[in-house]
Amino acid sequence: ERVFTTYATSMFTGLVQAKGTLVRRTEKGADARLAVKGALGGEPLALGESISVDGVCLTVDVIVDPETFEVDASSETLAKTTLGSIPVLGTVNLERALAVGQRLGGHLVSGHVDGVGRVVEKAHVGESLKVTFEAPHELARFIAQKGSVCVSGVSLTVNNVERNRFDVMLIPHTLEKTTFAALDVGTRVNLEVDVLARYVARLLEADKEEAAPDSRFLDRLRASGVL
Repeated sequence: ERVFTTYATSMFTGLVQAKGTLVRRTEKGADARLAVKGALGGEPLALGESISVDGVCLTVDVIVDPETFEVDASSETLAKTTLGSIPVLGTVNLERALAVGQRLGGHLVSGHVDGVGRVVEKAHVGESLKVTFEAPHELARFIAQKGSVCVSGVSLTVNNVERNRFDVMLIPHTLEKTTFAALDVGTRVNLEVDVLARYVARLLEADKEEAAPDSRFLDRLRASGVL
């Protein structure tokens, strides 16, 4: 008998809890059933809970064993993210949804991928790895120096931005705990921009459309360094 747990809109932190493996993909017309294995730890997996798989929020539909679960991915998800091209036995970053009262160590991530980017450059800097990504042009305005961005489920701080390219520094811990050690030029990644950047951009757009912008709110954003 299945017992489903219902959740409100799930949020994540971008702090990867485990590297998982795509153990099986079963085509269901244009959709697919994905079986993923990963030692997430903590409480046992629950039917209906949300898990970020390489930055994509998916719902656990079947629990195969304590470390393996199945999820359904729609044709839209497969087409708009990297999940449609990850090979069987490929590795993925996994994170369970943030629980109320849990420490927020990264930044708030929804698991709703905004677009797919790619690696264009990488270079070792000491023990760290500097990686430059190219984002879709429509996302460039949401990516700012020293701001946050989620790359394939990993919360990262943007070092520099030039047009629609940005670079990050991956420290040894990040390279060890995520799939990023395998990044190479041309690798495709899922991108989710910071929700704060999205709302600020919308606020500015709305102000241009209206005759009387909320100058006090804008002044507060400028004083806090957001604008």
